Amino acid sequence: MSSDIPNALRVAGGGLLAAGALAAGAAAGAAIERAVMARTSRPDTRSRSWALEDFNAHELEITMDDGTTLHVEIDEPEDPAKSAVTVIFAHGYALSLDSWYFQRRELHGRARLVTYDQRSHGESGRGEFDTHHVDQLGRDLGAIIDAVAPQGPLVLVGHSMGGMTIMALAEQRPELFADRVYGIALISTTAGGLRNAVLGLPPILGRMVMRVAPALTAAMARQKELVERGRRTSSDLVLLITRAYSFGSQASDEAARFVAQMINATPIDVLAEFLPALQEHDKRAVLPVLQQAEVLVIVGDTDRLTPMEHSREIVRAIPGAEFVVIENGGHMALIEFHEEVDRLIAGLLDRVWRDVAAGAT
Repeated sequence: MSSDIPNALRVAGGGLLAAGALAAGAAAGAAIERAVMARTSRPDTRSRSWALEDFNAHELEITMDDGTTLHVEIDEPEDPAKSAVTVIFAHGYALSLDSWYFQRRELHGRARLVTYDQRSHGESGRGEFDTHHVDQLGRDLGAIIDAVAPQGPLVLVGHSMGGMTIMALAEQRPELFADRVYGIALISTTAGGLRNAVLGLPPILGRMVMRVAPALTAAMARQKELVERGRRTSSDLVLLITRAYSFGSQASDEAARFVAQMINATPIDVLAEFLPALQEHDKRAVLPVLQQAEVLVIVGDTDRLTPMEHSREIVRAIPGAEFVVIENGGHMALIEFHEEVDRLIAGLLDRVWRDVAAGAT
């Protein structure tokens, strides 16, 4: 009997942790697996193919006050005049700067582009347990701005946890938003209330999952080596759950694998340590600070992780914000419907350039 327990943990860990990462710990056993299978049993009618080419970015490591190093990449435009505006991208939970691949490709040459890996994600260094919270992420973003863009107009783009990062920075340094932040794009994010999310499940089950998620993920973290092996060997289930909780439409296998690879590269204990902070995040009182900039809010109408109502709440607090709902879009709309997201962010950048030009005359 005892020998079966590690095996069960290893197999369950791979699949359930994918749900935990994507759905804020949504490891609801057979109920989720059945729902996933129902959503993904249709033929894949969409086709996307890409290779992540090298952007020839300038790469550097920036050391935070606590000693954690953050991996940063800077795409400089060929036209020096376009360097006047810096666009900084903050990625989401369990992902990496690779999630911005399509946006980097589309905006290349239109401004100075800065992408980075959040602490303990991607190629950035591992932070201490007590630094794995949204306020620290806001301070990290502020330190990156000070290091690579100490002057000039800024556009901040955040997806999911990255949007929360921008809100934390606004609370810490409102003067930055009054003086230098000209544009903000918030994609599939929330200002608070994730603890009450139901993850596209029946309400009672969804709330139960959210209550037990931190403890479940922490338990998996205590079996780190076992669960990590399970994540590698349970790839089919991981892919199914990734597809169900990342995308709203029938996305390609390539897209699902792309997201799953980023999630699987994020250590289980990092996921466990960040999860309570995401549930506790509440920056609703800070949202009026963002109103000083051009604001774009994007959400997919089938986002199960940060549903539309979270974005509507943000827009209600920021009169004049552009609000776009992507039909059939899920949480990873920046990949699933990247053409539309690219166009929207490019439009925001065009408005910022007009505002910058108007301010210079």
